[in-house]
Amino acid sequence: MGALPPWLTTAIAVVVLAGIATACLLAMRVPAPWAGVGALARAALQLTALSLVLTGVIQDPLLVALGLLVMLTAAVWTAARRAQTSWRGVPPLALSMLLGPLAVMTVAFASGAIELTPRYALAIGGIIIGNTMTVAILTQRIYQGAVHDHWDEVEGWLALGATPWESTRGLARSSIRTALLPSIDQTRTTGIVVLPGAFVGAIFAGASPFEAGRFQLVVLAGIIAAGALTSTTLLRMTGAVASRPPAPGAPTRAAKG
Repeated sequence: MGALPPWLTTAIAVVVLAGIATACLLAMRVPAPWAGVGALARAALQLTALSLVLTGVIQDPLLVALGLLVMLTAAVWTAARRAQTSWRGVPPLALSMLLGPLAVMTVAFASGAIELTPRYALAIGGIIIGNTMTVAILTQRIYQGAVHDHWDEVEGWLALGATPWESTRGLARSSIRTALLPSIDQTRTTGIVVLPGAFVGAIFAGASPFEAGRFQLVVLAGIIAAGALTSTTLLRMTGAVASRPPAPGAPTRAAKG
């Protein structure tokens, strides 16, 4: 009996792992226990489509640029939806999420640390955009929750004549710090606790361990820089709050449309 084809072994592994996750959530009666299965199914479809598209895209600079634009648009849409951002808040969100990846790619390629090729542009651009989206979501939700929970303090500053930004500046600083902690902790433990994807991927692609480590270090620095630029720019543009926001996750009229 011959070995099973790779697609079938992959499907078996994914189904078993998804089953383990779902069983754990069902056992604890966690809300939306099937969310992980849905996310995996969606990821499978998207990765299949991406694999087919990249066959013809990865060597074409214009197509790579278009692909990065699509990634950024999807990231902004996801961040806005997850943080229940109003339509008025989407432009500053998009601008802040563009600034981080743009600055990182400019430094990485202009310095010569990473070779300017369509392949590398797509790789580092995709990684940075994905992490920027996570930081943007965390920044918005943490800041909204902080202002909601400390509204008496904020209202007191407003009553004393402080501007909305002066009243919430301390909360903004702590929110930015908290939103960046996952990236900072991942960087701190890289090589000891975590084997990052860019490093492993470069090794599998045939790069030497030294070259893979050099590429990963640039990526980690880019993730932190992009996250800091995005979170600080976002709250500097939207952090001046004059009325108490709803608790994170609570339905709002603005979020509905």
